[in-house]
Amino acid sequence: MKLSRGKAEVRALVEEARGRGASVGLVPTMGYLHEGHLSLVRRAREQNDYVVLSIFVNPTQFGPGEDLESYPRDLESDLELAEQSGVDLVFAPEAEEMYAPGHRTWVEVEELTRGLCGRSRPDHFRGVTTVVTKLFGICRPDRAYFGQKDGQQAFVIGRMTRDLDLGVEVVVAPIVREADGLALSSRNVYLSEEERRAAPILQRALCEGEVTVGAGERDAEAVRSQVRRRIEGAPEARVDYVELVSTETLQSVELIAGEVLLAAAVFFGKTRLIDNVIIKVP
Repeated sequence: MKLSRGKAEVRALVEEARGRGASVGLVPTMGYLHEGHLSLVRRAREQNDYVVLSIFVNPTQFGPGEDLESYPRDLESDLELAEQSGVDLVFAPEAEEMYAPGHRTWVEVEELTRGLCGRSRPDHFRGVTTVVTKLFGICRPDRAYFGQKDGQQAFVIGRMTRDLDLGVEVVVAPIVREADGLALSSRNVYLSEEERRAAPILQRALCEGEVTVGAGERDAEAVRSQVRRRIEGAPEARVDYVELVSTETLQSVELIAGEVLLAAAVFFGKTRLIDNVIIKVP
């Protein structure tokens, strides 16, 4: 496994692999790897000849007062896990390598980024789509791998990739969870013992909402209210949003039909966690 800090070297290494006829899979991460990330690496390893893992805490997707400086980092452990999982190349640039002085170009996906997490984090997705576009340009993957936990992000990147004809297959993998249902996240490390005990209510509430839809409820507001009440029953929880949106437009729905995303963002103490379920109805 190789470690590179520079864009030019990554391009050269990927071109060398392509010259051998290798297909390329990219797993973009912000590091502090856990089983969720590693499941993406394993899928990339199964489907591609050459696997690139990027580790970059992207400053442009953090808003004022968010946890950019304190975001957990452990490159030594990440490199060990990456090698054990079959990664061929780790790209771990510094911010200055990704954003040269005078950087002025941004990639934005309209409408899909206004609701859900975009409502409380207005510049977040502009940072995400810009850095992913840059990673696609640097690594030139055939496929790129994302987790469903960041559901809005996955839909946004899929739309961006299609709209801009980037020629990358976006693969979205299922959420990986702890035994008690909590979705794996690098931010789980922030939780106190009490908050960690309370946090699985997020997944349980969403699953109860899914069951309610499965039982025939089609009033989106009724389902949203049910999920919100369930989460608010936990003493450590403070709801940012509970939403039911179309997976095509990511706009809120009033009548549940077709494929919808039931998603929530909840603060446990100072830690904001997200989770979702995709529901398909006739």
